[in-house]
Amino acid sequence: MNLNEYQNYHETKSHTVSEFPYNTYLCSIPLDFSLVPLHWHAEFELIVIKKGRGLVSVDLNRQPVSAGDLVFIRPGQLHSIEQDGSHSMEYENIIFKKELLTSGDDDLCARQFFDPLMAGKIPSVSFFTPAAVCYEEVSDCFRQIDLLCATKPEGYQLAVKSFLFRFFFLLVSHQRQNKEETTSPSKTLEKLKTILKYVEEHYPEPVTIEDMASLTYYSKSHFMKFFKMHMGRSFIEYLNDYRLTMAERMLRSSDDSVLEIAGKSGFDNLSYFNRMFKRKYGCSPGKWRTARRTVSQNTQQISVL
Repeated sequence: MNLNEYQNYHETKSHTVSEFPYNTYLCSIPLDFSLVPLHWHAEFELIVIKKGRGLVSVDLNRQPVSAGDLVFIRPGQLHSIEQDGSHSMEYENIIFKKELLTSGDDDLCARQFFDPLMAGKIPSVSFFTPAAVCYEEVSDCFRQIDLLCATKPEGYQLAVKSFLFRFFFLLVSHQRQNKEETTSPSKTLEKLKTILKYVEEHYPEPVTIEDMASLTYYSKSHFMKFFKMHMGRSFIEYLNDYRLTMAERMLRSSDDSVLEIAGKSGFDNLSYFNRMFKRKYGCSPGKWRTARRTVSQNTQQISVL
């Protein structure tokens, strides 16, 4: 999923203009969507949990998160956000580019800190909970940024940058003091990225195990074993789940018929689509669309009041 697609799935509240690449998206699971599938992008990302609880995965490390937790995601890291059982979760999603804080490849901070951090050469913590040593300082950085972005006093951009620099200082100094090593299986992750990217780009089309085995230069049996070992489910289960997620989003955002949405999401058999959708969401696609739109309308009415 590229960044533009990712932004389209959010209830967007942009704090910035294009010349200042720091953006915040306020999200609710499952009100806005049931999950954000595994994806990656070239920007830094912070997930700040505001209410409730959910599940976040970073480079296949899947952990429960709750109100107050923060999750830091480096550019290129695989990550997902999903509902934890029947619990709901509200979170702030912050995305910004390295260019916001550096002035080119010759910039000392870029060369000595940001580039090594992005490449994983400087290890970094992904999950910040109240038990973390520098939690209060890290959390305060983003509280202050939110206040600045809400009021936008003259020169607020300078202060936003200062707090982001403070965050990276805490991140780098804390890790180097503890000399922690958080190496990741890069070849495995790159292989998974290839698979997931193919699904994102081709899910409306017929996709077979043979296609994926050829893409990864594995035999069929080795590909199936590899995928299930690292993803915790079969490739066909993942593909169907991804297609259902896309179908659910189309039901919310378009007036296409259920038959059209089934075809656009990769299901060529309507009865099979209905059966799989009901298994995942608990009701038929038509009833789900009506229920979601009712909830959305009620929410809008409450916000107006």
